[in-house]
Amino acid sequence: MASQEGKYNIKAISNMVGIQPGTLRAWERRYKIFNPVRNESGHRLYTEADFKKLKWLTDKVSNGFTISQAVSLLETESANIHQTADQSEVETPQRLKDQILHHLLSFEESKAQELINHAFSLYSVEQVVIDILGSLLVTVGDMWEKGKITSAHEHYATQLLKTRISMLFYSLPSSGLLPKAIAVCGPNETDEVGLLVFTLFLRRKGFEVIYLGSSIEERDIYLILKEVNPTFFFMSCTMMENAKKTVDLACDVQGEFPHLKIGLGGFVFEMLDGKDKERVSSFLLGNSKNEWNEWLTEKLAEHHNQ
Repeated sequence: MASQEGKYNIKAISNMVGIQPGTLRAWERRYKIFNPVRNESGHRLYTEADFKKLKWLTDKVSNGFTISQAVSLLETESANIHQTADQSEVETPQRLKDQILHHLLSFEESKAQELINHAFSLYSVEQVVIDILGSLLVTVGDMWEKGKITSAHEHYATQLLKTRISMLFYSLPSSGLLPKAIAVCGPNETDEVGLLVFTLFLRRKGFEVIYLGSSIEERDIYLILKEVNPTFFFMSCTMMENAKKTVDLACDVQGEFPHLKIGLGGFVFEMLDGKDKERVSSFLLGNSKNEWNEWLTEKLAEHHNQ
């Protein structure tokens, strides 16, 4: 393929992206992000794919990211590094996300909030929440786990993003004509990102959702289910070590409340095998908006026929 053929020497590609050859060599040694081919004379030759990757990285650095943060983003996201220079100026969700992240990591709340407001003016609520805010929460968490940012950066950014999503959630009206739902993280789970995004999706559809957030005592789950008597009960799980406990709880709750519609969310359930996956096949919500809609439509039909 043409993109894999070496065509630029180190001087040419450095001039094209505006950095010194020594800087490029240092990035290569430290971050292992390039593996240039060599010509017959042993000189480095960079491919078109290398150029696009390097251009993406230098754009991030020029926008205020450190090179280590830019490399982390490159490693943890499916960033569109093949954008042209003209396309990169368009306010795409990815570009807005990068800009918001930069301001969050610089503790610039007003600028971050201004960009979030701008995102809502350009895109639907679901797209902003899922593709920008929710995705940012995942990115920030991943950067912290890899030591790319401090716990202070992680706490600040996470709290701001979750607060923004929560404010939107509680500002939405619910319909008395739609069934009630309870949403909570599975046993020992503290990551609320996916659950928060899903409950916002439900509130956008008019569902009355009681959002409980992080994992609570199992006995308290039974108590609130008896008190509220909801139609739906949703749990999320992100860690494999908690998957079996979440599945066991879902099955136990179903036995206690046979007419309750139970939904489980999280990619971890896709990795279950054998009897565990078979046990929860009817509970699985899926991981996309279309799958959520299909699951809800099916369960609502069952509810109306009961």
